Formats: sequence, C-alpha cells, structure tokens
Amino acid sequence: MEQVFAPWRIDWVERDGNDDIDGCPFCELPARDADREYRIVARNAGAFVILNNYPYNPGHAMVIPHSHTGDFRELDDGTLLAHAHLKQRTFDALDEAMGPDGYNAGLNLGGGAAGGSIDDHLHTHVVPRWNGDTNFMPVVGDTKVIVEAVSETYGRLYEAFAAQDGAVVEGDDTAVRFPDDGPE
Repeated sequence: MEQVFAPWRIDWVERDGNDDIDGCPFCELPARDADREYRIVARNAGAFVILNNYPYNPGHAMVIPHSHTGDFRELDDGTLLAHAHLKQRTFDALDEAMGPDGYNAGLNLGGGAAGGSIDDHLHTHVVPRWNGDTNFMPVVGDTKVIVEAVSETYGRLYEAFAAQDGAVVEGDDTAVRFPDDGPE
C-alpha cells in the first residue's frame, strides 16, 4: 500500500461533518454566520466563492449563484452577471495569491452523467493549474498530492480578494463582499 503523509487532513477527518445540513449545502452554508468555517471566501449579491473540500489542486474554488437551479438557462440576467463578475475576481485573486500558469474552469451540468456530485445547484469549478502539475504520482500511483492545507489557501485567497477594488472587509471570519457586482 502506498502512503502519503498529509497531517493537515486530520482537521477534515475529525470534523463534525455536514450531518446538520438539511437540504442543499450551497443554499444552507452561505445563510449561516460562519464563512471562514465553511470556506466561503467572497460574495456579491448574486453569487459566492467557496473552496472545494476535496481540491484537485491547491486553490480549487467554486463560484456558485445563490439561485437554486441545476439548469444554467434558468439564471436571470442579474445572476448571470454577478456570477461572471465573481468568476473574474476569482481568477484575479488566484493569480495574485498562487500564481498559476493556467486554469481549468467549468460546470458539471446533467448530474452523474457529467460527473457532478451536487447536480441540482449549479456551480463553476475554477482549478488553478501549473506546468508540470501532472507528474508521476497521479499518472503511475493513482494518487494526487495536495501541497497546501485548504485553511492556508483560504487565508491567501482572502487577502487577495480583500485587496481588489470595491472589496468590503468586515472581519476575518466574514467573506470579502463586493456589493457593486451583481443585481441591485
């Protein structure tokens, strides 16, 4: 058996879990007063950015509209614009905080057929990529090594979002807000 030493994962293993979520996590988590705990790093009127608990790479974030739908065509114009603005800001924050060489960004639409685990609330994955980030571990060992704890990534992205024009910072435990990006 191959072993990878990742002591930071103990926080995830020992967590209480999301057993107290009744319904859609993408609807419930932003309504709670615990942005840092749930890794919500930025918000505007129509969408929010949350770090992926199971990242493909460090900095793997999701930009999620507040509207609960699995059909992209159901988003109104204001929500589409807010979602797009927050994606732009996410690319900028990741550039500043992590300096990737590129990105994979996209939606899993169509449930299990598209590879999505939460198919009734659409979300855009933004995955930073670096030249050479696919090395022998995933290719030969069927193992991906994430080199930074998600809590550390949160701190770096929080600072990068907070430095952007139009950012409103209300405290370390509250996501950076962009009140001018999105529907009125």
